[in-house]
Amino acid sequence: MNPGYKPRPEDKALNQVEPISPASRCIKNFIFRDRKLVLGQRTYIMGILNVTPDSFYDGGRHFNPEDALRQAERMIDEGADIIDIGGESTRPGSTGVSEEEELRRVIPVIREFTKRFDLTLSIDTTKAKVAEEALEEGVSIVNDISGLRFDPGIAEVAAKYGAGLVLMHTPSRPRDMQNKTVYSSLIDDVMNSLRRSIELAEDKGVHPESILIDPGFGFGKTAEQNLVLLKHLSRFLDLDKPILIGTSRKSFIGRVLGHDLPEDRLEGTAATIAIGIMNSASVVRVHDVLYMRRVAEITDAVINAN
Repeated sequence: MNPGYKPRPEDKALNQVEPISPASRCIKNFIFRDRKLVLGQRTYIMGILNVTPDSFYDGGRHFNPEDALRQAERMIDEGADIIDIGGESTRPGSTGVSEEEELRRVIPVIREFTKRFDLTLSIDTTKAKVAEEALEEGVSIVNDISGLRFDPGIAEVAAKYGAGLVLMHTPSRPRDMQNKTVYSSLIDDVMNSLRRSIELAEDKGVHPESILIDPGFGFGKTAEQNLVLLKHLSRFLDLDKPILIGTSRKSFIGRVLGHDLPEDRLEGTAATIAIGIMNSASVVRVHDVLYMRRVAEITDAVINAN
């Protein structure tokens, strides 16, 4: 472990909780726009496509629509099951963009993607208007990193289109979320927040089998808290929803390994993906589709071994 990495004193109490043994596979349906995935038999890979100039890892690489489409094709060839397109960086400290700018970035790519490829497409947004226009263009899933906190209207939009909905935990907006890392009980607090998000979504008409939950790795958590979330991930099965995780190249991996650059976090990401799958993640959101597909296949084989 990086000798410079030290848990905060208040984080040490988190490890006094007894670890949860890896759960057996929990089979659940995920329904969206007249489609159904049976989750739990194998891990599904969600490839990240950031159409932004400033995302923490690949910002600017796919900002041009044709570059974005080439990257989408590459991820499809590498085995992605879902492509998650985002037009607004949510890295720590980011301030966001307007609806108009976000739409300008993502809609041309979505429109062309649906012409060229037959693959499930997700929109990573916290804005109901962006979600609705993306769904009009053929997107099937809305990935809301705010868990309906920033724009509750996303729930009504998802319900209207029969879309899948990913509800993630974050304590606040990206610009100040890393100042909001104090919890009375980390796992319980995150679970209770997600429970409220689920209730709001279902109250607005989202089908119970159209919801995935994401504990929000890297969003308002210290490095140690992210490790504890991963260690106890199967606790989130108590919410009766399939689990999605997004640990790919996150800073907590670099903190443990002593690697400041996201480019140096591939192996650490692989470890978190394997552990997450062992602890009941059904969908993994990743930058490196080919490598994480291989990690998932081996981990699935271990879980399913007789």
